[in-house]
Amino acid sequence: MRGAALVVVWSSGFIGAQLGADQAPPTTLLAWRGLATAVLLLPWAVRAAAHLGGREWLRQGALALLCQCLYLAGVFAAAAAGVPAGTSALVASLQPALVLAVVVLGGRHRFRPAHLAGLALGTAGVGLTAAGDLSAGVGLAALALPLAAMLSLTAGTLLQRRWSAPRPDAPRPAPGLLTTLAVQSVVAAACFTAVAAATGDLAPPAAAGFWTAVAWSTAAGVGSYGLYYLTTERDGATRASTLLYLTPAATAAWAAAMVGQPLRATAVLGLLVSAGAVVLLRTAPGTGVQAGAADRAAAAPGAGNPLSGLRRAA
Repeated sequence: MRGAALVVVWSSGFIGAQLGADQAPPTTLLAWRGLATAVLLLPWAVRAAAHLGGREWLRQGALALLCQCLYLAGVFAAAAAGVPAGTSALVASLQPALVLAVVVLGGRHRFRPAHLAGLALGTAGVGLTAAGDLSAGVGLAALALPLAAMLSLTAGTLLQRRWSAPRPDAPRPAPGLLTTLAVQSVVAAACFTAVAAATGDLAPPAAAGFWTAVAWSTAAGVGSYGLYYLTTERDGATRASTLLYLTPAATAAWAAAMVGQPLRATAVLGLLVSAGAVVLLRTAPGTGVQAGAADRAAAAPGAGNPLSGLRRAA
């Protein structure tokens, strides 16, 4: 039950982006979504202000820029540009595999044939899905948006891994999960609000659908984080992160039923191929520790949600 709830709530982040795509520009939706999230987490942000040093605030600000601002901007802009929710979720779900590849290529571990096969299959799955989207009229520039979002999240995750490595000379322990989330959410809210104000998109529309999208995406972000953390504590990080790989299929099915997005044969085939890539990458010898570490460092996002770069991340 807990695993099923995690898959559903995580997938709902991408659905929130789709719900808002017809209501307002991404800048408007992200600004108000960011403000709502920051208000919810304000008690932890106030506590962080009293305990975190300036260096840690700078680090969290950099992570917020990569893992929240650029990542969420890519996901929400992709939805507005007509990219199906399942496609965005599929691209985002490959982020832990890319982190694993970078870690292995860094020289700490051998790159086994299963790694190459898994990454090749994953790329092929995304390619099949993208080909179907292109044939259906989705522009190439639009498809580049979720890819750019995923790359930004990957960069933030690798940076977070480097900064969170235990160091005997560290002046103070790393901030806790809620503190980290609160700080990054406040920074992201400030960035999104500033961009919306500069572009003249800050004023929200009067439509009830807009506020439904804001409430939906805010609840999806905070809820997915809580469920991921709970599943990690009860069942382990490997179990939790593996469940996240089910979100592209769940997102595609949900988008077809809820917002009427077509579930094309190429998308189904791409999801199946990518699922095979996940199996290879998760079971390849020597990847157990790295995959777990990458998942813990990146937990979150894919799914258009504000947690994407904290331990995982719409």
